[in-house]
Amino acid sequence: MASICMNLHIFPASGGGGGASFKRRFSSLKPSASSAAAVRPITCAESTRRHLANLDRVLQKESPPALSRPQGPQEPAREPDSGVGAPSPSSSKKRGRGLLERLNLGRIWPEIKAAAEEMSPRRLSTLRRLLSRTPEYSPRNGLGSRWRQYHGCGDWVGLLDPLDENLRREVIRYGELVQVAYHAFHSNPAMPTEEAPMPHHVALPDKSYQVTKSLYATSAVGLPKWVDDVAPDLGWMTQRSSWIGYVAVCDDRREIQRMGRRDIVISLRGTSTCLEWAENFRTKLVPMSSADDPESKVGSGFLSLFKTGGAHVPSLAESVIEEVQRLLELYKGETLSITITGHSLGAALALLVADELTTRVAELPSLAVFSFGGPRVGNSAFADRIHAKNIKVLRIVNDQDLITRVPGIFLSEELERKLKDAVNGALENGQMPWDSYSHAGTELRLDTRKSPYLKPNADIACCHDLEAYLHLVDGFRASNCPFRANAKRSLVKLLSEQRTNVKKLYTSKAKALSLNFDREAIRPPHMASCLHSPLNKVAS
Repeated sequence: MASICMNLHIFPASGGGGGASFKRRFSSLKPSASSAAAVRPITCAESTRRHLANLDRVLQKESPPALSRPQGPQEPAREPDSGVGAPSPSSSKKRGRGLLERLNLGRIWPEIKAAAEEMSPRRLSTLRRLLSRTPEYSPRNGLGSRWRQYHGCGDWVGLLDPLDENLRREVIRYGELVQVAYHAFHSNPAMPTEEAPMPHHVALPDKSYQVTKSLYATSAVGLPKWVDDVAPDLGWMTQRSSWIGYVAVCDDRREIQRMGRRDIVISLRGTSTCLEWAENFRTKLVPMSSADDPESKVGSGFLSLFKTGGAHVPSLAESVIEEVQRLLELYKGETLSITITGHSLGAALALLVADELTTRVAELPSLAVFSFGGPRVGNSAFADRIHAKNIKVLRIVNDQDLITRVPGIFLSEELERKLKDAVNGALENGQMPWDSYSHAGTELRLDTRKSPYLKPNADIACCHDLEAYLHLVDGFRASNCPFRANAKRSLVKLLSEQRTNVKKLYTSKAKALSLNFDREAIRPPHMASCLHSPLNKVAS
C-alpha cells in the first residue's frame, strides 16, 4: 500500500565513480511544492491513511460525473482536516450514506450481517476479556438503609423482574460462597475415623468474611455390606459423616458499612458422597420433630442428614445453633443479619437450618435464604410454616433444571396447581388424596436457552451446574429480555466444566485465541473450583 502512494523512482548515477543512487522524483502534478516539503519522508502510516481517505471518497460519491473532465494537472486528494474549507462533520456523515449503504447487504443477506458481527474484532476482544484468567471486579454500591429490602423484608418485590443490579451482585456473591464449600470439601474429603476432625481449610474469595465454624452432615443409613465387597476402595465416598459447609462472619469494617450491617453466612454444598445420594432417594414425607405442628412434613432423607450426629461430630442442626448463638452474643448490640445459602442438597438443608434457627434461637436478627437449584423439601404445610415464621427465601431456579422439580410429582408447579384447583372442593376439606411436595419462597427463574454461549439443549448436568447458574444470573435482565450484552462474568470455568454444552462457535473462537482450558491449568492451587466473579459495573 505504501508503494502506491510514495511513487519512488530509480535514477542512474550522476557523478563519477560509485554505483547507482536512489532518489525521490518530485511530483509533476504539484510543481509548486517546496523542496523542504518534497523531501519530507512519508511514513507508512501516513501513506496508508491517505490511501484509505482516497478510497473512502470514491465510495462516498453519490453519483458518477456526467462528463469526463479534461486531462491536465490535477490536485491530489488531500486528507480530511479541520481547517478552513474542510467539510463539516455533519456533511461528511451525510455523504457517507453512499453506495455501500444503498446496497444494504444486511437486509439482503441477514446471515452475512450476523456472521460479520459474531466475528468482528469487537466481539473477539470481548470474548478475550471474558476468557481472561485475570478477574475483573466492579464496585459494590452501598446498600445503606435499603439493606433489609435486599435481604428480603418485602419478598424482593420490584427487584427481580427486571433484576436489580445491586441484588444481582449480592446473589452472585452468595453463590460464590457456595462454590467455596464445594472446593473445600473436594480438596480434602476424607474424614478421620478414630478422632474428631481438624478445622477444615476454607479459602474465601471474599476476604471481608472470616470462617468461624466447620459444619458436618451425617447419614443415618449405611450401604449394604456387599458394596464393600464389590468395591472396597471407595474410601470417602462411603463415609457416614462428611464436611458439608461452614459458618462465616463479615469482619471488615468497610464492608459492614457498605452492607449496612454485619452479615453472618451459613454456606452448604450439594450432594457429593454415595450416602448423601442414598439419602436423597429417601423421599417419604415425615413429620417435623416439633410436636406443635404435626402437619408439617419434610423428606426423610433431608431430615436424616440434618438431625443425625456422627461418631466424632455433632449433627448439622446442633452445630449451627451453637455457633449462631455464640456469634449473636459476641456481636450483641450491633445490626446483624443471617444469610443461609446452598446449592442442590445444600439448598434443601438451608431451609431446615432456617426453620431450626427460628424455632430455637430467641431474638433472631433478619434471616434470609438464597438457594440455587434446590429440590422440594417438604409438603405445603411446611411451606406455610416457613412463610408464617417470616423466613425470607429467594429460590434461584433454572427452567431446564430437573432437580428443582423433585421429589414428588414430576410436573411443573403450574401444572400441579391446576391439578389441585381441579379437585379442590370435590374432596373432604379440599385436601388432595396424597401428601405432595411443595416449594417455599420467592422465585427468580432463569433460562439456559437465553444464554448466547450455552447450547439450548444443554444436558441435565449443565442445567444444574452452579457455575451455569451464576452465568445465567449475571446475564439475566428480565423475563422478557435477551441475555445482557454487557455481562462480564468470566467464561473460563464454564468452558472448562461444561465445554460440551458450550456452542461450537465459542469453543472454536477460544481455540483461535490460543487459550488453554485444561482444568488444572486454569485453577489456582488454593481456589481449584471457585473462580472470582467479574461483574458488570453497577448502574449509578
